[in-house]
Amino acid sequence: MRMHAHDDRFALTRRALALGALTSVVTPALAQEAPAEQRVLFIGNSLTYTNNLPALVEAVFTGAGLGAVAEMVAKPAFSLGDHWHAPAREAHKAIARGGWSTVVMQQGSSAQPESRRDLRRDAKRFAESIAAVGARPALYCVWPRDGSWSDFDRVIESYRLAADDIGALFFPVGAAWRAAPRDIRLYSPDGLHPSVYGSYLAALVIFAVLSGESPVGLPNVLTFKDGARGRLPEDVVKTLQDAAAAVV
Repeated sequence: MRMHAHDDRFALTRRALALGALTSVVTPALAQEAPAEQRVLFIGNSLTYTNNLPALVEAVFTGAGLGAVAEMVAKPAFSLGDHWHAPAREAHKAIARGGWSTVVMQQGSSAQPESRRDLRRDAKRFAESIAAVGARPALYCVWPRDGSWSDFDRVIESYRLAADDIGALFFPVGAAWRAAPRDIRLYSPDGLHPSVYGSYLAALVIFAVLSGESPVGLPNVLTFKDGARGRLPEDVVKTLQDAAAAVV
């Protein structure tokens, strides 16, 4: 069965997802050591705020019976270096507020040597601030442009190296995208940003790493903090949960 990003069987409430379509967003999301509520900060760009990934992660945790709260500072086309040097220092201020269990860092695919170098350098910079507030750093490994399948290894390696440099958690979302069947459309029509299915797969990987639990068998209904609910096709859910479990 061929699935598409616009498949109307995926009745996920657009009102909930639209909350993330801002240049800088604060939303709830996450969990980790089973009973404890996670407090997670995402620092990233449109690959994080498209489809409001933090809200999706929160809904996945809710479906597992776990508590989670997350916020994000996400700007269009921002690298970690852009966040580091931004005059408004929004990322710095958000980290410094403290109370976080995990701070998740994300930029572009970083497959090229220069962007890999910058990712590793800037993750180290932020790691010091993250450690100062008693939180764990994490790297959210993304994916290359649609059709650039030969870049997957370099993308994954870049993020893995950055995580290893600082002893960070590693979210192998790019590896899960590569593992998923290609007839499930993970990319949006622009060939870069995630479809709702792509963001859901990312949320499953993040859930599995933070909670230590398998994403397989989670419900196919997502419940958001604002009371909105979305139902995903059961066959797609099963396939994507299997892909997430295979890489964690």
